[in-house]
Amino acid sequence: MIKKIIFTDEQIRELKKEKEYNPIPYVRRRCEAVWLKSQGFKNKEIEKIVGITHGTVSNYLKLYRNGYIQALKSIHYKGQPSRLHAYSGQIKDSPEKQPVSPINEAKARIKEITGSELSLTQVKYFMDNLGFKRRKVKQISDKADAEKQEIFKKKELEPLIEKAVNKEIYLFFADAAHFVLRPFLGFIYCLASVFIKSSAGRKRYNVLGAVNAITKEITAVTNSDYINSFSVCELMDTLKIQYIDLPIYIIFDNARYQKNHFVMNYAESLGITLIRLPPYSPNLNLIERFWKFIKKKVLYNVYYKDFSGFVNAVNRCISKSNSEYKEEMNSLLTLNFQHFNNTKIKP
Repeated sequence: MIKKIIFTDEQIRELKKEKEYNPIPYVRRRCEAVWLKSQGFKNKEIEKIVGITHGTVSNYLKLYRNGYIQALKSIHYKGQPSRLHAYSGQIKDSPEKQPVSPINEAKARIKEITGSELSLTQVKYFMDNLGFKRRKVKQISDKADAEKQEIFKKKELEPLIEKAVNKEIYLFFADAAHFVLRPFLGFIYCLASVFIKSSAGRKRYNVLGAVNAITKEITAVTNSDYINSFSVCELMDTLKIQYIDLPIYIIFDNARYQKNHFVMNYAESLGITLIRLPPYSPNLNLIERFWKFIKKKVLYNVYYKDFSGFVNAVNRCISKSNSEYKEEMNSLLTLNFQHFNNTKIKP
């Protein structure tokens, strides 16, 4: 006796999507047959609706039972896939060399290459199958030097990380963030446009933070005035008190208040070694990810009536990063760094 297939809601939605939008007709037909089965139709009824021969439904169901949706989408059969499939290489190469922005442009490009007119949904699904994703364009300073970054990463950063892993030193990534009391606008799923109140003030909360490269613990000094050389010295004092048993190395960027003689001499008196990143290299500073994390957690799409509430939200997030958010910190602050050797840069 053939075992009955129990379909979950998620599987039914997946089958429905594939039967409507998969660019390969043969796959659409398979998925339609199995989807009809999930809706309670009998095999003979499905054969008439889909227009397939006797017994084919049973084969499709057996295929699905053994490998679910991936089995239906695999093409191990005699014959040819859709006409689009033959142009997959050309379609993939075209946006790689000259990226498209709106989906309408992708549709026009596919029609230009293949002569086939697809719906916008089919275009999106076909592009997804080829590995394309709608990605936000990122910016990189025109003064950033990829070669210098790679040399720094290989000759300085990686050896320091190895020492930190082996518990020979404490390694920290440090930088300042300036959170302004204003709306941080983000994306939400909604049926209509949503508005958020905006305060008129421009008060800012300054955080000079350091993240432990291994434990991901955050140490921070804060104020609502300015981050300056004294703030850097205060952070070093705090780290020296917390981490007393091993040498401390701190990786900073090239802000003036972090590399003057006063700071350098103070670091030397504490036995702390300061390491400078190559100019314009935020991608090599681990703590930059943490600033984005704070915005995502407590600032995007949130209205704070007064400055004290705004400050408390930021402070709570910093505090929770060492406890409640620990798992997220470990995932976010991995020691993998963006490099630009093989990155596509739009001229």
